[in-house]
Amino acid sequence: MTSQLFAICFNATRPPDLARFWSGFLGWELDAGQEGDLAILPPDGKGFRIRFLPGREPKTGQNRAHFDLTSASPEAQARTVARALELGGSHIDVGQLPEEGHVVLADPDGNEFCVIEAGNNFLADTGFVGALACDGTREVGHFWSGALRWPLVWDQDQETAIQSPDGGTKITWGGPPVAAKTGTNRLHFELALPAGADWEAEVDRLVSLGATRTDIGEGDGVRALMLDPDGNEFSVRRPR
Repeated sequence: MTSQLFAICFNATRPPDLARFWSGFLGWELDAGQEGDLAILPPDGKGFRIRFLPGREPKTGQNRAHFDLTSASPEAQARTVARALELGGSHIDVGQLPEEGHVVLADPDGNEFCVIEAGNNFLADTGFVGALACDGTREVGHFWSGALRWPLVWDQDQETAIQSPDGGTKITWGGPPVAAKTGTNRLHFELALPAGADWEAEVDRLVSLGATRTDIGEGDGVRALMLDPDGNEFSVRRPR
């Protein structure tokens, strides 16, 4: 049985504050998990949750991944930006040009995200959380397509994107040049298997696709800690 994308995890200096921001901003329910962590749950119960974990490392440089949020109209884009600022977000400059229509913001912990202008055809079928946009190679896009068994919906000029067969948020990789990795990523994927699945066999399958096992991070016996072909951390939860 194939792993599912269970959560996108933020390593946060103040997890409760960051969870409240994203819960209020996205309108997702705040949930205190059985393991004592905080998460927000998608309103329709489908897709991934967002978890907020304690992280000790200060933020240095841009994250390797950020959310792209969609807009139905210029007025809707302005309302989304205003809501983010009211909840504690801020405008930031990452080198965007004045003529570009998207707005670049940061959450209260400094994590970048974009509010995309209306009329973006690539994100038209995704919903409000249009994409998780990642810095990465074509190889890693193909790895994650095989790992999750999500089809490639874009594969041109070294840029790749995948999307669940059920639709929803896309995951994209921008191709080279890929910035050098320094330290542990602030955002990472957590995968989970259905009850009764063979956890070790799934870990071996991911290794055969190009992942490697590592002992960096949680190391709690509940998750296998791994790196994808670009060196990004992810974990695979044991079935309950």
